[in-house]
Amino acid sequence: MAAYETACRQEIDALKPGNVHVFADGHRMSAQQFLDSARVSATPLTDPALPVGQRILEAVRTTRQAVGTNTNLGILLLCAPLVKAAGMEGDLRANLAAVLRDMTMDDARAVFEAIVAASPGGLGSADAHDVRDAPAVPLLDAMREAADRDMIARQYVTDFSDVFDAGIAAYEAALVQGENGMWPTVFAYMAFLAGFSDSHVARKHGADVAEAVRREAVAVKTALDAAAGKEARIRLLMEFDTSLKQRGINPGTSADLTVACLLVHNLRSELA
Repeated sequence: MAAYETACRQEIDALKPGNVHVFADGHRMSAQQFLDSARVSATPLTDPALPVGQRILEAVRTTRQAVGTNTNLGILLLCAPLVKAAGMEGDLRANLAAVLRDMTMDDARAVFEAIVAASPGGLGSADAHDVRDAPAVPLLDAMREAADRDMIARQYVTDFSDVFDAGIAAYEAALVQGENGMWPTVFAYMAFLAGFSDSHVARKHGADVAEAVRREAVAVKTALDAAAGKEARIRLLMEFDTSLKQRGINPGTSADLTVACLLVHNLRSELA
């Protein structure tokens, strides 16, 4: 629970262009709503008596009751399997693969219900495995069908490869280079934003806009790497943040993946 709540706090404390953070609210949401969401969702998310799908559903319900909007569906979808894996003996990444393989039809039903209850922005219909219908296959099969268009679904079918190989790699490289405070989180976020077209942006604005944002992020990341001093970095990020928010663009999936990255790091630190 501590590792999860800390990860959520670290993500909100970091200046992540386009998202809600302590430097600037946005998209009709506040930083406090995200912190409240982390607090109320932590108990069901880490309840060892609940299967993974039920953890997600109960956490979505408590979040909706507390803040009245979807602040954390993607976070919960990513963090619930990680938390389950952390409660098992052995290597976290190997345990995670087993957790994902073992998810059942009951997990699928609970997750489908959670997605509908959260009402994420840009949720449309699907030709196969529409979340508004009863699931016809186990959760991993439904995620596999969506993996080419949704980065969170992709994590389920790749054993969270992007979290470990892109996010954690960027986070730990920043630590090795002496970065501290919010900066390792910022660099993990920018690795996702520059490395992948954000799924949330694509759902709401289309694939072309999502790819254009990714290319903008590449340029910002390059400038960030070359920026001298904290003030110059913050100015650069805030300019990008303002630009994205003025266009109504929220790279929410990149932020969700960042929380998962932070949770992995925290779990490894706590459980080592």
